[in-house]
Formats: sequence, structure tokens, C-alpha cells
Amino acid sequence: MRRQRIAPTVNRPEGRGTPSLAPPGILAAASAASGDLLRHGPIKTQRLRPRAGGPREGALSVQQQGGGILAQESFTLQDTNIIGTEAIESASRKAASAAMVRLFRYMGVKLVALFLTIVVGVYLTILIANMGGYVDQIRRAQIREGIDLFVSRNPDLRQLSEEERIRFIEEQVALAEKRVGLDQPFLFRSFRYLADALTLNLGFAEQLVSDSGSRQVRLVILERLPSTLVLFGTANLLLFFLAIFSALALSRRYGSFMDKVVMALAPTSAAPGWFYGLFLILIFAGVLRLLPFGGMVEAPPPADPLAYGVSLLEHMALPVTATLLSAIFISIYNWRTFFLIFSSEDYVEMAKAKGLPDKMIERRYVLRPTLPNIITSFALLLISLWTGAIILETVFNWPGLGRLYFRAIGLYDTPVIVAITVVYAYLLGFTVFLLDFIYALVDPRVRVGEGGTGR
Repeated sequence: MRRQRIAPTVNRPEGRGTPSLAPPGILAAASAASGDLLRHGPIKTQRLRPRAGGPREGALSVQQQGGGILAQESFTLQDTNIIGTEAIESASRKAASAAMVRLFRYMGVKLVALFLTIVVGVYLTILIANMGGYVDQIRRAQIREGIDLFVSRNPDLRQLSEEERIRFIEEQVALAEKRVGLDQPFLFRSFRYLADALTLNLGFAEQLVSDSGSRQVRLVILERLPSTLVLFGTANLLLFFLAIFSALALSRRYGSFMDKVVMALAPTSAAPGWFYGLFLILIFAGVLRLLPFGGMVEAPPPADPLAYGVSLLEHMALPVTATLLSAIFISIYNWRTFFLIFSSEDYVEMAKAKGLPDKMIERRYVLRPTLPNIITSFALLLISLWTGAIILETVFNWPGLGRLYFRAIGLYDTPVIVAITVVYAYLLGFTVFLLDFIYALVDPRVRVGEGGTGR
């Protein structure tokens, strides 16, 4: 019987000659074929041609003669690549899902913490505004005094007997106290005030009224809001951008004459804006007669829009100047020091060594790392416009929220005080929550929701 030679179908193992490119399954199939040869006799094998148009691949087909058993193995490099790609995609999906879970968990914890902080702050404001219930005694006394005065001036009620008049006064006092809620304990009413404040159910003012005669707190506040935004929006935006660009220019000229002048004038910012306002009024309004003493526009207000705008600018000149004088030098000094710290970093020195222009270095290597701090200052500046400035608006007789707040405190108008406070608390909480995500957008080093692993 003529013995048939078995055609080599498997490359030599790695380390002996040319490295093998066959997958492990092909090697296993070849070993199985060799075992069958010893047990069942000679077999016939053949190498199949690669598939047309496909990648490089080998296929080994082993057919058993006489035994009735068929073994076939087929593996390709393309199958291996597909399995690796699917594993990578699966891992990416799991990582993205874990990141989303971590982000939502962080958002939930952050929102709960901020809400609890707002609740505590608003409730403390309610307690302070009511002086722990002492204001209730003042209001009861005011109610009784008003009713007594009404009875004494009414000729019909004066004809009543002493006992009937006293009974009538007590009934009216009880009705008035019930109408304003004074018949309930202060502790119970404080939580009711808290619920109304958190849901922005601002209610009605007790003493103050709007220009239209309404006691709705919402209308009382909204009438004063535009005046505050015009004045302090202009002053604070000028202060912010003037300080940023001046500090950036001084950081390039460290030790220059202007740098020393700013450093020398920085302590002048210890005085508040209203302090400079008094001197400005004395000089420019009292002595020189160039600008008005106070107010927002002339009385009566000009009908022509152009004349109204000119009058508004004239009345804004002194308070805006007072605000700038009180904070400009210390702001420039603070930002200048901050920019100098980042200007001394190694990557800035490397950029200078490469010969990059100064403006490009400032934009890419100085301003970019300081963006989180700049954005934080700008955001807090914007929400501070809500409160205005109590003393400055009073000095210049400016009809804004600061002056309204001052009047509400003097008149013990708790709804107005709580309304201004709770709106500011919501604005501050929303800003703090939003800043975390803005940091992640402008600074790639920040990772939201990674706990101790993120910055």
C-alpha cells in the first residue's frame, strides 16, 4: 500500500524560523488531525484558497476517511478584530453610563445641599426680621392704637357707654389681629412664612406701597429693580472690565511708575463708596454747581426720550464715580497680583522662549488658566446687583432696591425684607450650582462629580 504524504498546512511555531501568523484554533486543528492519522490511518488534506476580496485568512479543512467523523475549524483575523472592537465599544458604553450616574448623583447631592442652605438662610432672615416675635408686639400695639384713635374720632361711637366702647374696641382688635395672623403663635407663623418665601408667594407688604398704590410685594420690588440695574450694572461692569485690563497691562510692566502708583493708592479703597459720594456732592453739586445733588432724573421727568437720557446720565455721574473710586485701585492690585503669579509659570517662560507675541501669551497662557476665577467674580458681581447698595442709594436719593430695603427695615415690613432676601438666595444658589459646570467647560483639569479624584 502506497503511503501518502501529508501536506504541511500549519506554519512553524514561533521561535523556529519565520514567526507563525495562524490563530491558535488552526494549530489545535492541526494537532487533532495528526492524532487521527495515528489512530485511523492516512487522511487527505488540502489548502483552500483565500476568499476573493477578503482579508488575509487561512482555512483548514480536515476530512476523516472511513471513520465517518468530520472536523472543521475556521478562524480569521477579521473575526479577532471584530471581537476586540466590540469589547472596546462595550467598555466605552459602560464607562459613559458610569459617568452619567456619577454626574446625576453629584447634581442631586449638590442641589439638596444648596436647597438646605437656602432654607436655613431664609428662616434665619425671618427670625431676625421679626426679632424673634418682638415685632408682633409692636404690630399689636399699632393695631390697638389705630382702633382707639378711630373710636375717639367717631362721634357715634363716643356716645356709647364705657363698657360697650371697650367691648367694641376689643372685637375690632381681635378681628384685625386675625386678619394679619397675629392670633397664631409666632413659631407656627414662621414656618408658614418660610413655605411662602420658598415658593415665591411674596404676599402683600405691611407698610410700603408701590407708586401705583399697590401693596403687592412683587410690584413694590419690580418698580425699584430697573433703577438699581441701571446704576449698579453700569458702575460694576465698568469697574470689573477696567480692573481686569488695567491689571493685565500692569502685569507686563511690573515695577513701573504706574505699578507703584496703583500699589500706593490701593489703601484708599478702604473707604466705602458713600464716603466718596459725600465729597463729590459737596464739590460738584454744592460748590461748582455742575451736577445735581441726587435723584434719578429731573422733576418733572422730561417727556423727550433724548432729554430723559441726558438727565439720567447727569444724575448717574456722581454715584458711578463714587463706586469706581472706592474699589478700582484695590481691584486692579488684586488682579495684577493674580496675573503675576500665573505669568511666572514654567509654560509661560517656555512660550516666551519660543518667541510668541505678548498678546498671544496673555490670551493662551495667562488668561486661560485664570478663567474660572474671572468667571466666578463676574457671576457674583451680576447677582450682587439685586441687593443694590443701601447707604449709597440713600445718600444720592436713588430710588433703587437698596433704599427700599432700608425703608423696609425701618418700618419692620417683614414681607418685603424676606422677599428681597429669598430672591437673592435663589440667585446665589443657582449661580453656585451653575459655576461647577462652567468650570468643567473652560478648564479641562476640572472633572465634575469625581469626588477626591477630580479637581
